[in-house]
Amino acid sequence: MAALLAWAAAPKVNAGDTPDGQPGWDREKAAQYLDDRMDLWFAKATKLKTGEGQTSCISCHTVVPYLLARPALRKAMGVNSPTPQETKLLDEITQRVDTFDSHQPLYEQKEKQSRGTEAVLNLLILAGADARERRQQPSGPAGKALHQLLEEQRPDGAWDWLDSALEPNESADARYGGAALAAFALGSVPGLLAAGQGDGHITRLCAYLNGNYAGQNLYNRAWLLLASTRLRDLLGQEQRATAIADLKGRQNDDGGWSLYGLGPWRWSKTTPQPAPGGNTNTSLLAKSDGYATGLIAYVLHQAGLPANDPGLKRATDWLKANQQECQIDQQHWKCWRSHSLNYDRENGGARGEPFKRMVMSDLATAFAVLALSPPD
Repeated sequence: MAALLAWAAAPKVNAGDTPDGQPGWDREKAAQYLDDRMDLWFAKATKLKTGEGQTSCISCHTVVPYLLARPALRKAMGVNSPTPQETKLLDEITQRVDTFDSHQPLYEQKEKQSRGTEAVLNLLILAGADARERRQQPSGPAGKALHQLLEEQRPDGAWDWLDSALEPNESADARYGGAALAAFALGSVPGLLAAGQGDGHITRLCAYLNGNYAGQNLYNRAWLLLASTRLRDLLGQEQRATAIADLKGRQNDDGGWSLYGLGPWRWSKTTPQPAPGGNTNTSLLAKSDGYATGLIAYVLHQAGLPANDPGLKRATDWLKANQQECQIDQQHWKCWRSHSLNYDRENGGARGEPFKRMVMSDLATAFAVLALSPPD
């Protein structure tokens, strides 16, 4: 109730307002979409035994982007109290951290990959929460998550990562992206770098990321560029400039980017012409989409490009113009769309089940929000 009253009392201003006062995007509708989708995830997610109770499976496509974007959206709307969904997720992640050595893994048949992936995501979320609270030292849950992350690090500096031959976040190549997320998380832990804690682990991680950088697609390079804004020793000045130029060079004429265009994609296959496990709509995937455009606009801004940079302004203009009305069954939303690289969920029969049809749009809406919201 307190959160509801705070929201009602907050001034209804729009972070995307243009200089003449016209709204550039609808924050309230974006918030409604993200909250509704999180409620659906609580209802539909796999339930995992955690201590004496159960928690929802953490997901790269819905949970993680929600916890990255929703606090930024609240701040832009003048709301200090976390949403009930944020509170529930942070409580569940804390329970997972407290029971890390005994709880049910994300996937029973992929226990090592599950542990590595979850260790990275847990710290990413809890360190972000600490940073928003302006803590000088990590909270108890974040400190535990940090210890677990360092314990799970592989000798090569990376972490075991879920591989289901699904691009972009559950494939063999996603291990590199997961390591970049770990770097971003470590760079966000309050006081960690100043105290020199974990230096040997960070040195191994930087060696892995820098040593394997040349073979990465633009999607993974974008994540490393973002991580380099938090963690020292990632990308020299010339490499950063080249990464920015490469990303801007892949920008479409309409000002957006397509996720498909940030490949190539391998789906964990080593054949000369790897292909996804299902039918895809390449004409749809070639168009600019909300996830790629929001992600890159956010990364470029975090990397130091000013809001009036021509390429960045074209991207934010595209985002403001492409928050779309969407109806799925009885649900009506206004959000940003992105589409699966693995299956044509728009026309894919059973693969187009309504909830799954929108999972990439969860990422799209979250990163569009991050790109359009004022930076911290």
